[in-house]
Amino acid sequence: MYKKLTGLLFLLIVNYLISMFFMGCAQIGAPSGGPKDTVAPILVKSIPNDKTINFKGNKITLSFNEYVELQDLQNNLLVSPTQKSSPTISNKLKSVTIKFKDTLSPNTTYTINFGNAIKDINEGNVVNNFTYTFSTGNEIDSLQLKGKVLIAETNLVDSTLMVLLYKNAHDTSVITRKPDYIARLKGDGSYVFNNLPDANFNVYALKDGDGNKWYNAKTEVFAYNNEEVNTGKTNKVPTLFAFAEKKPDPSPEPALKKKTEKYLKYNSNIFSGEQDLLEPMNLTFQTPLKKIDFDSIVLCDSNYKIITHPKFNIDSTKKKIVLVNTWIPDQYLNLLVFTGAFEDSNNLKLKTTDTIPFKTKSISQYGSLKITFTNLDLSKYPILIFMNGQELKYKFPLLSNVWKTDLMAPAEYEVRILYDDNNNGQWDPGNYDKKIQPEKGIVLPQKISIKADWENERDITL
Repeated sequence: MYKKLTGLLFLLIVNYLISMFFMGCAQIGAPSGGPKDTVAPILVKSIPNDKTINFKGNKITLSFNEYVELQDLQNNLLVSPTQKSSPTISNKLKSVTIKFKDTLSPNTTYTINFGNAIKDINEGNVVNNFTYTFSTGNEIDSLQLKGKVLIAETNLVDSTLMVLLYKNAHDTSVITRKPDYIARLKGDGSYVFNNLPDANFNVYALKDGDGNKWYNAKTEVFAYNNEEVNTGKTNKVPTLFAFAEKKPDPSPEPALKKKTEKYLKYNSNIFSGEQDLLEPMNLTFQTPLKKIDFDSIVLCDSNYKIITHPKFNIDSTKKKIVLVNTWIPDQYLNLLVFTGAFEDSNNLKLKTTDTIPFKTKSISQYGSLKITFTNLDLSKYPILIFMNGQELKYKFPLLSNVWKTDLMAPAEYEVRILYDDNNNGQWDPGNYDKKIQPEKGIVLPQKISIKADWENERDITL
């Protein structure tokens, strides 16, 4: 009996060890998938070779080391010099094929920039700014032209702009046809053209709203260099400052389902029952007003004693009434709006006389600010601008190198300097027809934070 139990126990131990062995083997042999592919496709062959001279055909084949696909060619592909008809670009497995529709010009260097259009299929790794160059002549042009483009009003970069070169062209070429060469802006606003011939070029920048590659709408953001640039004499263009000569027409408001209203309604900008000392009071309506009786709007103290009839401004939509008044701190007031004060385009009036009670803010709710400037050019009529987000909050002319205010709402402000060349108190865009460059603004690199009941001081070097 003892021997049988010993044998049975031995068999159980052997079976256990065998099962553990195979389980261990299974774990060791499991596929891990390997590290993630983060390498962009690599060009292994091109027919003809990159930088080929005396190019005669109309077809180019690019072969990569892995399967590739094309994305957003319309916004990525740049062929320079430009052609009337864009080449046909296709891909299959590991290759990309280019077929030209137009006849290529003799003795010309061509550059095909794919931007970020080529990527691998599996992980989407992009071949950044892949470029192929060839020449129909005996040599590859090697001259270069570079520069920078900034938005004139803000001195900031808009990397969606393109830079356009017109070879031996007239001033009107940019508004009648495509350019000869196109380059994209980098993130810092710089650009570079490579493989250019020795020639005179007109230089422009454009935010191409309609995709036709030339300047045909005054609402497009545009920049131009005053003079032609010769690539044989220089490789650098002065900084271009872009502007839109006209603002686009506002988009029509979406049609709203009409509500059956019996009386006129409006909103005010009184928040938490307080009126900002530095701001006017606004009354905003949903429909345009056709009649306004300003004598039916009265400003009173807390005992309903009439103080004054405020001054009024009406915006262009006739939906906003701005009440301009010099506010006294820590004052309790009432605005009385009588039933006959307004009538809108639907012939609606107020149901009853409205009373808007409010208190003006105290001095302690504001901070003071003193700025001392270095290298401020007062001859250009500088204007100091404070932006809160996208809202222009304050604007002050600068008459000396030291500026100070005792009342400023607490917030973090972006600060700009606008050089108001014609001293009209506002930024003016350029005019290409009259060859007038835009006025230029500067955005200061550091924001200014204003604290309530605090004396804030800054030194700023331009």
